[in-house]
Amino acid sequence: MALHRARPESADAPMGEMNTTPLIDVMLVLLIMFIITIPMQTHSVGIDLPQAPVQPARFTPDPVKNKVTIDAAGIIRWNGAAIDRLTLRRYLARSLALPVEPELQFQPDAAARYVIVDEVLADIRRSGVTKLGFVGNERYRDF
Repeated sequence: MALHRARPESADAPMGEMNTTPLIDVMLVLLIMFIITIPMQTHSVGIDLPQAPVQPARFTPDPVKNKVTIDAAGIIRWNGAAIDRLTLRRYLARSLALPVEPELQFQPDAAARYVIVDEVLADIRRSGVTKLGFVGNERYRDF
């Protein structure tokens, strides 16, 4: 490394070289932060597989009353048959299309998750059901 002496006339002149050490430190910290925040690469390929055509079930709601239950496992049942939330919305729409709206009885299990019960109640409310009854609450009377 060569040393050079400052000339007396340039003693008060500003230094002409930039100190790059802090710049390199900042760049290395940013590089590490970007590497950490990059999501892990997945080695899977998404393929849309062909699905068997779903035959729509012939459903006619009971013209007097229908019962929606939710068991402890979170399975929604319409008059005893297991259904999902989309099917529940379709069944509710078909039952409201009848000339006289049938009564809808709702019976969640005590061990059912609150989120599922809340989502089903929201679906019932959005469908426009006006005849709704809660069944099975009498067993909690002495709670």
